[in-house]
Amino acid sequence: MPFALGQRWISDTESELGLGTVVQVEGRMVTLLFPATGENRMFSRSEAPLTRVIYNPGDKVESHEGWSLEVVELEEKQELIIYHGIHTETGEPASLRETLLNHNIRFNKPQDRLFAGQIDRLDRFGVRYQCQLLRHKLASSDLLGLQGPRVGLIPHQQWIAHEVGRRYAPRVLLADEVGLGKTIEAGLIIHQQLLTGRAERVLVLVPDTLRHQWLVEMLRRFNLRFSVFDEDRCVEAYADNDNPFYTEQLIICSLELLRKKKRLEQALDADWDLLVVDEAHHLEWTEEAPSRAYQIVEALSEVVPGVLLLTATPDQLGHQSHFARLRLLDPDRFYDYDAFLKEEDSYKEVALAAEALAAEQPLPASAIASITALLSEKDISASLRQIQGTDADAQQAARDELLQELLDRHGTGRVLYRNSRASVKGFPKRFFHPQPQLMPEQYLTAARVSAMMNGHKSLEAKAAQALSPEKLYQEFEDNSASWWKFDPRVDWLIDFLKSHRSKKVLIIASQAETALSLEEALRTREGIQATVFHEGMSIIERDKAGAYFAQEEGGAQALICSEIGSEGRNFQFASHLVLFDLPLNPDLLEQRIGRLDRIGQQNDIQLHLPYLQGTAQERLMQWYHLGLNAFELTCPGGHLLYKEFAEPLLDVLGDDDADALDTLLEQTRERYQELKQAMEQGRDKLLEINSHGGERANALVKRLSERDDDTQLIGSVIRLWDIIGVDQEDRGENSIILRPSEHMMFPTYPGLPEDGVTVTFDRDTALSRDDIALITQEHPLVQTGLDLITGSETGTTSVAVLKNKALPAGTLFLELIYLADASAPKSSQMYRYLPPTPIRVLLDKGGNNLADKVSYDSFDKQLSAVNRHIGSKLVTASQPLLHPLFAQGEEHAQAELQQLLVQAREKMTTQLGGELERLEALKAINPNIRDAELEYLRNQMSELNAYLDASQLQLDAIRMILVSHV
Repeated sequence: MPFALGQRWISDTESELGLGTVVQVEGRMVTLLFPATGENRMFSRSEAPLTRVIYNPGDKVESHEGWSLEVVELEEKQELIIYHGIHTETGEPASLRETLLNHNIRFNKPQDRLFAGQIDRLDRFGVRYQCQLLRHKLASSDLLGLQGPRVGLIPHQQWIAHEVGRRYAPRVLLADEVGLGKTIEAGLIIHQQLLTGRAERVLVLVPDTLRHQWLVEMLRRFNLRFSVFDEDRCVEAYADNDNPFYTEQLIICSLELLRKKKRLEQALDADWDLLVVDEAHHLEWTEEAPSRAYQIVEALSEVVPGVLLLTATPDQLGHQSHFARLRLLDPDRFYDYDAFLKEEDSYKEVALAAEALAAEQPLPASAIASITALLSEKDISASLRQIQGTDADAQQAARDELLQELLDRHGTGRVLYRNSRASVKGFPKRFFHPQPQLMPEQYLTAARVSAMMNGHKSLEAKAAQALSPEKLYQEFEDNSASWWKFDPRVDWLIDFLKSHRSKKVLIIASQAETALSLEEALRTREGIQATVFHEGMSIIERDKAGAYFAQEEGGAQALICSEIGSEGRNFQFASHLVLFDLPLNPDLLEQRIGRLDRIGQQNDIQLHLPYLQGTAQERLMQWYHLGLNAFELTCPGGHLLYKEFAEPLLDVLGDDDADALDTLLEQTRERYQELKQAMEQGRDKLLEINSHGGERANALVKRLSERDDDTQLIGSVIRLWDIIGVDQEDRGENSIILRPSEHMMFPTYPGLPEDGVTVTFDRDTALSRDDIALITQEHPLVQTGLDLITGSETGTTSVAVLKNKALPAGTLFLELIYLADASAPKSSQMYRYLPPTPIRVLLDKGGNNLADKVSYDSFDKQLSAVNRHIGSKLVTASQPLLHPLFAQGEEHAQAELQQLLVQAREKMTTQLGGELERLEALKAINPNIRDAELEYLRNQMSELNAYLDASQLQLDAIRMILVSHV
């Protein structure tokens, strides 16, 4: 390269350094000073990644003194350029030597970079355009927030998330039965609210024992990085902020923390957008004396716009507490318990009408009269005639329409969602296999010693000891680790695993020590491959244990969990569960079984319980099995029955009294049947229909499945990682390992660890392996990659050659990519109507736009790359033709922008205006429609119109193409 002192050059690899000046040319090296940053760089003269900065007539240049010159002509003198032109402020003729150019000049605009010779590789232009298209596709999708989480596509879960997650400040009660996925529904709603900008700050309140589970679930399933706050964390954060809750956006803490007046005041002052309360049935309430926990949540719900309450307790089992939870969501609507009870009576008529419509049987006259009365403000005669007609499709459409009208106008459908196993299909059957074993003499001796030494212990403590005799034995024997050598349950377990070698078996015990001892027994006695999962392990260690168990070839046959193994993890690929002991709490038993018994389980569940005969273990097993039928059926009222019968149960566990046990079992069965019948009679069919979504939910899942199978997306993401420089190693099992390489385009890739991460595009693979991330368009690794490309100058300029003998050599085409963008905060939801939209313009030399006649893909395949230096010379030679084309290109893009604006306004008016009109009409009938929702829609429409008025075009990328016959 011809370098000379004083010349101005710019670094192709470090454009942020500004304009450089040649200060030394010696031998094969050249040194540049970059005055804007005060840095020097030395380059090889033959391979320097530098571009000479030479402006052209018509350009405006700025001097280091701040005044500007409009260039008329150039003069070269002693290898330096002198610009002659007009002073932009005085209008007088002026000249400016290139050595006196402003040091801070940067070529950020695509056209500036093109004329400065900063030309990117051809493939980078393509990747940039694809990234813009991907961003537009995601932003404009009505499924935004639903595809990304690593969860199964379960219809009722996706339906609830779809319905609730897109509301402004949703206030709902999620009350699905155990095993139906309330936490997943809440996570989907949170994810959707955050991704769409409806919420930015979220507070999750959970019992102490569930903080870790929520932290792991939110990260592993939803890629949401919550922070767990306790008193120590608050004290630590105080150094950074007077209010520790302002130091993070997403926080999980327990109600216990907020019992302190100071912490509650800080939480109330922290401007949350969404409050989530798990295990909300623990919020005790009476009109005279609400509990402290209830008062805390009530205070927060008064200042936080969005509230999600989670509970598995059916409202039929406690109307007053159910009313209290609804009161938290809308105190104006649910203000009086007696009024609520009267209103509930009317729901029964609505539920009967809904059941008749859903039954797909001819409507009896009584049902027609009821439906007509309930929808009296609307003429439904045509719909009723269709239902009585012979056209099956018309019948179904009419039934769906009337059902939706009932849902809109009556009941608690907008504030309460509850799915039951009776309304949601797809659960496996359970089969219980009790395995009686003889009581070892060693345990009998330990029990006698304990009785002599610990006679003062509570009934519950004594029962816990009796249920875990191995723990009791360890307290009184020096050689405590040897219990598994004589315990017949261990012998049975080894025999069972040996006879079921091809099966994956989940084993759960109460204590971590028991789990560790069982693994040692299996390994040392028979060499059985097993792994342990307990609370003393880190999250990474647990992931590895879970992955080892999930591995089909060479993986562990058994996973042995402590009680924590029944929290937060699903092992649906296994169907055999061994309960090495039993918990006292029926809810814990259901949690254990629920690790396998979930929607999506392909096999029936085989439950195995080795127990010691004639002991508390056998008596508790009989109470669960013969009293509650808790092994083979779910028992949603189990915690209430335990609370009611705890004292006689503990007595029976501690004393082998056959008559007392028979009496307890009979009383439990009677009460169980009463509660079961009450629940069945109280089932709100209208509520169930609204909660599981029916065919609409199935259609939603079908669309999500089609998105999962989008091979075009996979190809685009792989190319994106290739361009950025991410190393990709095929690991098999539908997975690849991503690692940063030595040739990364960017110094860092946020979210990509130095030691790499294993990913998959297959949802089933990700669901079976906690250590493999599910890659969708919503995943942070994809979003970050898109941001790295589109937020930088990568691919903004390119020069290519079109080899086509049908066109004259030297024919010029100019491809321009514009972005139509209405600058608006994410919370405005502008992206739903006018997301940043790529507009492609393909100009011939006459300024005609060929974009609608020549597709991008077919055109791109015909192009060949040229090196940067040749490209720069071609641009310089074509400048007289290019300048007028840019102006014509903008005119074509402006015309398309106006069409987009018209479409955006029509879509916004149709969607928001239609929704506002519908809700205003319903407000007069169904008081569940909140004034805040209506006001939000009105304000949103006004703001969106203003943002659309201010929308503008931005030139994002340029590709110049010349025809060649060579």
